[in-house]
Amino acid sequence: MADEKTYPMTMDGKIKLEHELEDLRLNQRPKIIERIKIARSYGDLSENSEYESAKNEQSMLESRIATIEHMLQYAEVVDNANVESDVVSVGKKVTFKELPDEEPEEYQIVGAAEADPMSGKISNDSPIAKGLLGHKLNEEVTIEIPAGNMKVKIIEIK
Repeated sequence: MADEKTYPMTMDGKIKLEHELEDLRLNQRPKIIERIKIARSYGDLSENSEYESAKNEQSMLESRIATIEHMLQYAEVVDNANVESDVVSVGKKVTFKELPDEEPEEYQIVGAAEADPMSGKISNDSPIAKGLLGHKLNEEVTIEIPAGNMKVKIIEIK
């Protein structure tokens, strides 16, 4: 059997997924089941848009539950205890500036399950994170991105 893919994540990210899963199971699922029950009471299901809508929503919910369960089953909580403090790794916040003279940008590198670029969390699978991982403070790094290459200098790691 092939090795299962692991999902690197911070402890905070794992806890957040656990809470989301609990909410989906205990709150959202019963609401949808009740909507389906009410829609069924309207009679003919072949032309019942409320029933179809509720069933579609149930399908999406069950898919999300299965996805989260899978990610949690194969979660790999990142432990930076053995990683040097000046080395970029998953879980750390990195501030860099594009050379020659762009404004500094700060991102936390997280697992794909936690990624939220709008709040400054980028996936370890993203081109920028891949280019930064393993590099040290004050290092100049050339990162391959879809638009070409960008040269950056790492100015802070937390």
